[in-house]
Formats: sequence, C-alpha cells, structure tokens
Amino acid sequence: MAFSETSIIFKPFQSRVWLSSPTMHGDEQKYVQEALDSNWVSTVGENLNCLEKLACEYTGCKYAVALSAGTAALHMAVRLAGIKPGDRVFCSDLTFDATVNPVAYEKGEQVFIDSERDTWNMDPAALAKAFELYPETKAVIVANLYGTPAKLDEIKSICEKNGAFLIEDAAESLGATYKGISTGLWGEANVISYNGNKIITGSAGGMLLTDHREMAEKVRKWSTQSREKAPWYQHEELGYNYRMSNLIAGVIRGQYSYLDDHIEQKKAIYMRYKKGLEDLPVTMNPFLSDIMKPNFWLSCILINKDAMCRQVRSGTEALYISEAGKSCPTEILETLAKYNAEGRPIWKPMHMQPIYRMNPFVTVEGNGRAKTNAYAVERDLDDVGKDIFERGLCLPSDNKMTIEEQDMIIEIIRNCFN
Repeated sequence: MAFSETSIIFKPFQSRVWLSSPTMHGDEQKYVQEALDSNWVSTVGENLNCLEKLACEYTGCKYAVALSAGTAALHMAVRLAGIKPGDRVFCSDLTFDATVNPVAYEKGEQVFIDSERDTWNMDPAALAKAFELYPETKAVIVANLYGTPAKLDEIKSICEKNGAFLIEDAAESLGATYKGISTGLWGEANVISYNGNKIITGSAGGMLLTDHREMAEKVRKWSTQSREKAPWYQHEELGYNYRMSNLIAGVIRGQYSYLDDHIEQKKAIYMRYKKGLEDLPVTMNPFLSDIMKPNFWLSCILINKDAMCRQVRSGTEALYISEAGKSCPTEILETLAKYNAEGRPIWKPMHMQPIYRMNPFVTVEGNGRAKTNAYAVERDLDDVGKDIFERGLCLPSDNKMTIEEQDMIIEIIRNCFN
C-alpha cells in the first residue's frame, strides 16, 4: 500500500502483460499426440530419449537425465556430492530457495555466499574466504541469476583448489554462455529447469547434466525408485519418483527448436528497456559483455540509492512514501499491477529468510573483510544481495509482449519518478 499514488493517464492493459509466461508454437502438440497414440505416457518413451539427446546436443554435455523438476535434479546433484547430515555446502545467497532446499533434504547445512556487483551472482572472493573459514566444506552450489552466468571459471578454480564438488544451478540460464561455453557444463553435476515461466517449458520438468557416465547412471536409478536388476522389485538403497513423464518431455521436445528465438526476443526486450530508461536513475541487471552471453530471461532494474523514496518492508508487507523525482520497487510494482502488468521483487536473499536466518553467511563487501553472520543476531551487514533486494525489481519480460505494450510500461516506470 502507499500513502500517495502516482497519477498516470494510461488505461490498464486489456490483456495482462506477464512477467514471463509459456510460449507455445504447435510442435509441442505433435509430440504429445505421438505419445498418446503410442500409449507411452509414463516415464519411458521416445520423447524422453530425444529430449535427453537434445539437451546434450544443445549444451555440449555428455549425459542428461530428464527429471520431474529442476528441484529434483538439484536434489540428485546434492546426493551425488555425497552430502551427509551436518555437512556444509556453500550456496548462492541471492537466489530462489529451490537452489538451496535440497541441502536440507539431506540434512546438510547451507553457508550462504554473498553476491558481487558485476553479475549479481556468487562472489568468488567471498567463496575463497568461506573456504578459509570452513575448509572441510564438501560442495558448492552456484546459481546463474535471471539468466546471467556467474564468474564460473573463477568459482570452478576455487572448488578444484579446495577439493569441493561443484553444482551449477543453471535453471534460469539455459542457452547462456560464459567464455564461449554453455552454462550447465561447469560443475560435476548441473541443473536446468523447464518450469512454466522458464525460457522454454514443459509446464514442469528439469534436467541433470553431467560429463560423468557413472553419475548419470546413478541418477537414472535413484530417480526410478532405485530398482535393482532383478525379476521382482528389489531395492537396496533409497529411491525417488523423480523421472519426467513422456508427455511433458513431448512438450519440451517441441520447444527446443525455438530456444534461440526466445533468447533473441528476450534480449530485444532487455535492450528496449535499457534504451527507454537510460536517463532515469536506474541501471539494468548487469553482465560482462566481453565474456558472457546471458539468455536475458528476466529484465531487471536497480534504482540508484539517492533516487530511492522511503520504503520499509516487513516479512510479508511493504510501505512507501512517494517523493518527487524518486521511487522504489514497491511503488513501481504496485503501479504496474494497477495497469494489469506483472513485475516481481528481486529474490529475497537466503540469509534474510526466516527459515535460514541462523545459517552462516559470508560477505567481503564494504571493508574488504569477510563477516559471518546469523541474521537474527547481526542485522547491519553491508552486503550486496540485501542491497539488490532492497533497490531492485524484475520487469515484465514476456516474449509475447508487444513493442507498444513495452513502451507503455516504460512510460509507467518513468512516471513513477515524476
């Protein structure tokens, strides 16, 4: 809610402008119908076989296992890393909680690593410091935020130096590259997502990628209830019902040939926002243009500190006071919603979440020294992720949004600063 509202002359959009919604092309129906006609509708079939092959061909990975969700793939990756109760895992702090929850499934402990300014992703300097503080840590999970790769070579090098198992959460970055190498290839086990709002989708689904045959075979077994090769149902280790269905695989199979088109459409949206907002006190979500190509899944802005109106957030609510020449994420998001357009806050950092407030957190922001923190004990850290959450927001980034609709959204945002 607001104490005052910005007055804008536009009428609401007749059809909702979404943050990022599925884009179907027709090929999806063909492959789903083939599955129905052949009666292969469960967790085996031609669509699954072809989808795993497509994922390998597109990314350059050797082995792919199609699973029910990106979260399922992350859980399998954590199991591959051998995480046991009490084991620490270094995790991206600024991410969706699906990135880090699988550590809790195995009763490990997440240690959250702050972001850096260049990409909003895990800070390699903070990661290196974390290994000094917790040298016995067995694994690292790095997420590529909003389709922008992290500094994956630096992070991989730090993991190799410390003998840690690297998991790359590329759920949001399918199609992105870092130094000419696809995301989803940098870890020992890697994850992509086909959730409903991702750049291609099956309404659900995920994929585990690895260059290790033994790992792929383990995940294939674990994800089908760990059934042993026997004439009856023989089980010698814990299993899961995580395999993707052949129907969902058909939808995703039909999407793959359009992935590059979707990336180009998303990039055009990002560039139009950048141009249309260039004289406002905001910056776009950043990337290192000389060494990385994002997939531009979501376009985001960060409001300059001196252009922020007064805003306060509780655990579930937000208030702001409108000020001339200033704005804040809450004001912009509420104004967009009033005109039938969907934006979203930046992910709230994991170390700020009530469920994880007592977990360790490492940052090198500010004075250049690492700090560890239980959020409930010490709340005044000068950390990057918290700052991005407080000043940033995700803009409508649907690739079916028209240029005229985006122009109106740009004007709505501009009016918030009047």
